Amino acid sequence: MSAKFALGLVGCGRLAETGYVPALAATPGIRLVAVADPEPARRTHLAALAATAGVGPPSGEPLLTFPDAARLLAGAAVDGVVLATPAASHPDDAERAAAARVATLVEKPPAVDAAHAARLLAIEPAPWVGFNRRFDPDAAAVGAAVPADGDVELRLEIGYRRQGWGAHDVRDDALLDLGPHLIDWARWITGSEVVDVACTQLTFERATLDLTLGRGRGRARLRAATDRPHTELVELRNGSGDLLARHRLGGLLAAARGRLRRSRPTTLVTTLAGQLAAFADGRDDHAPTLATAADGHAAMAVVDAARTSAAAGGRRTPITSAGAH
Repeated sequence: MSAKFALGLVGCGRLAETGYVPALAATPGIRLVAVADPEPARRTHLAALAATAGVGPPSGEPLLTFPDAARLLAGAAVDGVVLATPAASHPDDAERAAAARVATLVEKPPAVDAAHAARLLAIEPAPWVGFNRRFDPDAAAVGAAVPADGDVELRLEIGYRRQGWGAHDVRDDALLDLGPHLIDWARWITGSEVVDVACTQLTFERATLDLTLGRGRGRARLRAATDRPHTELVELRNGSGDLLARHRLGGLLAAARGRLRRSRPTTLVTTLAGQLAAFADGRDDHAPTLATAADGHAAMAVVDAARTSAAAGGRRTPITSAGAH
């Protein structure tokens, strides 16, 4: 990037505070020029955080603040916007950004269901989707260990304490909150689509899925939890059960160490920084790691099928639609 990419951030919640502002500080090619949120106090707070982090406009220029995406797009000159807002608002705001010819990154979950994700897929130019865990190099290393042929067994887990995160507005259940990330991991790591899903546990705090992967790639077992200490697991085995690669984050010991090393950037920050850099550089489709609207639609099709499976007592349910890689 010869000139800095001018970014607008819609949604001034916890992800913006603890993720995007420090990620922008680690991404020198991007400057935050405008933010939007319906709550004035949140807008003001995020503007102050951005000023302290040195990620805002050049010296002497104010960070513009707006109550919503529509007014940000009308009132600020931006190269791209990040929609870090509740999923229900994503299709409308992404359509507004496309009409303004502004590149868009939609945070996960991309939509509330596959039907709304299809609206994102129909937008021209289509938005990108914020599956930031693709930018974890250790998770990518697990993907590199997938054999060219034969069945594999994937075990994928993400857990965190919802109360500790302290989201302002979002009250998604575990399946909608974490399921899209896990499903995208399975598709991205194996390079295959999901054929069917059995959802054997579905509560507000927990979701457990068993996916059948296409092209004879085997299975992926997914666990999402919003009532446990932070943990992430990517484990790959071959069809015989031999361990090929494993990546683990979090746990009680890691949390204790983290409190002693607060100056270190978190995995959230480093992966968001990588995603932001790809977003700014990917305006001409040069960012193969960045998730597309088709990836978001594919993930939400699996989420929908998982709900159908859970309602039928965990019966294996085929995926009726999927996106392309």
